Amino acid sequence: METSESKASDKARRHSTLMRLYDRFEQLVALVLSAVIAVIILVALVELVRDVLAMLTREAANLLQDDSFQLVFGMIMTLLIALEFKHSIVKVIAHEESLIQVRTVILIALIALARKFVILDAGTGPAKIAALAGAMLALGIVHRLVREHGEHGGRREDG
Repeated sequence: METSESKASDKARRHSTLMRLYDRFEQLVALVLSAVIAVIILVALVELVRDVLAMLTREAANLLQDDSFQLVFGMIMTLLIALEFKHSIVKVIAHEESLIQVRTVILIALIALARKFVILDAGTGPAKIAALAGAMLALGIVHRLVREHGEHGGRREDG
C-alpha cells in the first residue's frame, strides 16, 4: 500500500519529467526561430549592402536626399529589430532566461516606432504623428516602470 509521501513523490517526479520535456521543446522552438531569424538577417543585410552600393554607383548625389536616406535607415533599423529579436531568443537558448522578457518586447516595439518616425513621409498628417508619439511615450513609460520594478525586485537586466 502506497503512503501519501510516496504518492506525492511520484507526482513530483512526473511533474519534473514533464517540465524537462517541455523545456527541451522550448529550446528546440527557440533554436529553430533563431535559425530562421538568422537567415532573415543575412538576406536583409545582403539586400541593404546591395541597395547602398547601387545608390552609391548610380545616385551618389541623391544618397542624402530624403527618400534615399529614409530607405537606407529604414532598412538599418529593420535589421536592428531583427537582431534584437535574435538576441532575445539566444538568451532563451543559453538558459539565461526561460521566456522572452516583457522588457525585450517593449524595447523592440520602441525600436519599431523609432523606425516608423525615420521613414515617415514629409506629408504625414499631424494626427498620425501625434498617435505615434503617444504610443512612443506610453511604451517609454512602461519600459521605465518595468525596468524600475526589475531593479527594486533584486534582479536587474541591462537595456
